[in-house]
Amino acid sequence: MKKSLFAALLATCFAGAAGAVTEAEVDASFLPYKNGFPAFPGLQAGLVINKDNVEKFKDILDYANYLTVKNGWREIKVGPTFDFPNPKGYVEETKKNAGKTKLGTKIGEISGFTGGRPFPEEPSVSDPRAGEKLAWNFKYGINWGDNAAVYPFYWKYRNMTTGQVERTLKFNFHFLNFKYRTDHPPIPGVTPNASNLYRGIYVNTLEPQDLKNTQLLIQKYDDDTKLDDAYLYLGFQRRVRRLATGQVTDSFLGADLMIEDFEGYESRVSDMKWTFKGAKNILMPYYKHNEMKLTDEFKDPSGYKFIDFGGQGGCFADITWQLRKVYEVDVEPLNPNHPVGKRVMHFDAQIFGASRTVIYDRKGELWKSFTIGKAHPDHHLPINKGTGIGLDDSFEMVDVQAKHCTTGQFKGQIDPKLSPPNLFQVQNMRGGD
Repeated sequence: MKKSLFAALLATCFAGAAGAVTEAEVDASFLPYKNGFPAFPGLQAGLVINKDNVEKFKDILDYANYLTVKNGWREIKVGPTFDFPNPKGYVEETKKNAGKTKLGTKIGEISGFTGGRPFPEEPSVSDPRAGEKLAWNFKYGINWGDNAAVYPFYWKYRNMTTGQVERTLKFNFHFLNFKYRTDHPPIPGVTPNASNLYRGIYVNTLEPQDLKNTQLLIQKYDDDTKLDDAYLYLGFQRRVRRLATGQVTDSFLGADLMIEDFEGYESRVSDMKWTFKGAKNILMPYYKHNEMKLTDEFKDPSGYKFIDFGGQGGCFADITWQLRKVYEVDVEPLNPNHPVGKRVMHFDAQIFGASRTVIYDRKGELWKSFTIGKAHPDHHLPINKGTGIGLDDSFEMVDVQAKHCTTGQFKGQIDPKLSPPNLFQVQNMRGGD
């Protein structure tokens, strides 16, 4: 009894603690390479890591990436490490509010947060709730900023053994932050917002014909303990239906990923147990789009070209990787019926993108390897230059058990006009009726 009481008091102590955060700590959070970029013996730009030399570099590869190289499925081209920016308004808001955010007594509860990065201080493995703080940094991170669109977005379903492309889907994805906006008007939030939404995601399927006008709307509440709302519009049925909670962990339109996988992780902080394992330097898929190998397959009217794919079955983006500081976090579902046993997520220390995730099944066996390639905004479309938004630019979800993959090729645009607030209402989904 005394032990349980002590544990409860200890948890409350850690939850309420929100000590002073210095400007130097905030600067270190956004500029982790101020005193130099990480290095590793034998690693240099231009090197190709393959099955013949992968053992030398095992310590800077996550487990799934190591296996894909060791198996000869992919090679990793090493590029130079360089800074990725953060939006100026987001950084300033973090400085203004540093030290004000506190965790509640339960996972998913937070107080004092008004914008920016909630916990910019360096995490410590001795803090039992450090992983949860990193989860909040990810949730309130700058992924796509205040508003953006992937316009268009190509997905391919591939047989990893034969290389056969089974299906190609074409989407438009739209993103909007209703609250905590820092760089694009309206600042700090979209009004009216009677439901107190934090973020919206809207998806419209353009091709193939049998899925055309299939739409998905996700409304994320600012209250993390409140379940997200998700709605699906099926064009051939001409009706909107609300998705049950469990359906966000089903395969999305037959892909190797589920709605919960969007952007690295698309559910609530309160749905998971977050355990910080430590900071480390690993190779991450960060690059300059205009310097990569691009494909002529898609004839975009603007002349824009998408990232090319290769490797086993065409499942792997043909990009360069750079050595970057990450925070490794074990993410375990609290729901015992969840199909995932554990995710090992690697949050980039500078921009908090979840670009490498290793997914295990309920038996503890490796299931999937998830990569989201990040492109520097100043080496992309002109509209993205100077935005300070690291752009999702390619993805690969590789099911290592089924030898199957889903790949994604983005045309990301930081353009508020593409994501007006009315796009994120259920009524909009019926607009084509």
